[in-house]
Amino acid sequence: MSGKGPSGRSGGAAKAGHSETTRQLVHISMGVFALLLRWLTWWQALALAGTALLFNLLVLPRIGRTLYRPGDEARVLHGIVFYPLAVVLLILTFPRRPDIIAAAWAILAAGDGVATLAGHAIGGTRWPWNRKKTVSGSAAFAVCGAAAGVFLAWWCRPAMASPPALAFTILAPIAAAIVAALVETIPVRLDDNLSVAATAGGVMALVSLVSLHQLPFAAVVAQDRLPLAVLLNGIVAFAGYRARTVTVAGALIGAAIGITVYVSTGLPGWVLLLVTFAVATIASRVGLKRKMVLGIAEERGGRRGAGNAIANTGVAAIAGAVALTGTSPELAHLAFVVALAAGGSDTIASEIGKAFGRHTVSITSLRGVPPGTSGAMSLEGTAAGVAGALALGTVAIVLRLVPREMLPLIVVAATVGSLIESWLGATLEAPGILNNDMLNFINTGTAALAAVGLAIWLS
Repeated sequence: MSGKGPSGRSGGAAKAGHSETTRQLVHISMGVFALLLRWLTWWQALALAGTALLFNLLVLPRIGRTLYRPGDEARVLHGIVFYPLAVVLLILTFPRRPDIIAAAWAILAAGDGVATLAGHAIGGTRWPWNRKKTVSGSAAFAVCGAAAGVFLAWWCRPAMASPPALAFTILAPIAAAIVAALVETIPVRLDDNLSVAATAGGVMALVSLVSLHQLPFAAVVAQDRLPLAVLLNGIVAFAGYRARTVTVAGALIGAAIGITVYVSTGLPGWVLLLVTFAVATIASRVGLKRKMVLGIAEERGGRRGAGNAIANTGVAAIAGAVALTGTSPELAHLAFVVALAAGGSDTIASEIGKAFGRHTVSITSLRGVPPGTSGAMSLEGTAAGVAGALALGTVAIVLRLVPREMLPLIVVAATVGSLIESWLGATLEAPGILNNDMLNFINTGTAALAAVGLAIWLS
């Protein structure tokens, strides 16, 4: 059950008999069932979670109507259904990691639930990008979610044949709760139960890739590269702002991502990042006059903001960090390259399609749609996107980030990510369930996962 309300969540007219406080207390209390993960096998946990899903779908509407918000009763899918669905997806994704399932569930239950209660009780400053969310609610989310996540991750450690390091059990849920609290403030209609659970589980999975034995070496490398990384990225960020290619926020976040990439992948990775950004910027300016006439030009005249930077290069920065600190640097480097190729090629496809596409169709219906429509594709744009992925993959090979035999895989994975993004854009962007930045992040993340999966399968 997703926690929302007028003090930090979506509002709505009060319904007779409905108590948001009661709803959130039930939401929080359901996290107690995560304690059972210490003793259950994954399929037993899945069976119980599936039963809860069916109960909330078929039985609860008849006996627990006071838990429904105004409008929920008229819909089949809403927070009360998405809550157990999120748990089912966690179990299916991490069948051998009850600690990750339990911690993500705890962050969903305690963090998301307490956030609403704190928002109601404290109120106060609201986030500038989402006036329905309060800073106090997000802070309560992070603190309570982290505490509950650490406890349940520790509680489930004995359930694994090879328990993770205690440092992971403590630090991973804290990081997951903080990131999930921030994701929860994104102003979209995607249900919090899904976004919070996916974010918490994803962050913990990424932290699990870090090797404690690799950290001393990584620290030495980082210390050696950091001064030049700060200098180079500071210069590029300032130059980009003065050239009006990025906003102030975009310059700052871009610099942080650039520093991370340089520290983790060295000069070759940073050069590929710079080339990708340059290509995307040039593509945004191509045919700008026509795009402006049609009303489909990039906002701020093509200047990239903080959201653009995170959406298009955030996955690459994460992959780079894993390459330095994890045990599979080759796969992480592949994910890094593919994430950049996917983000860059998608921008090229979109911008070239807007500028030169003669016949634009929707990916879902294959019917003609106006240029710039979410999920729209054109032959010219698609060809340009594939060529862009090929070019960026070639640059990565020249820079010796990946071996040459990976080039077909890079192009295929980048194209898969772009197609999935187009389909999601055509179906979920117009209703406000996802926004463009989230779609771009999904594109790069999906492409990176596809490349790693294919590489493992082909090896």
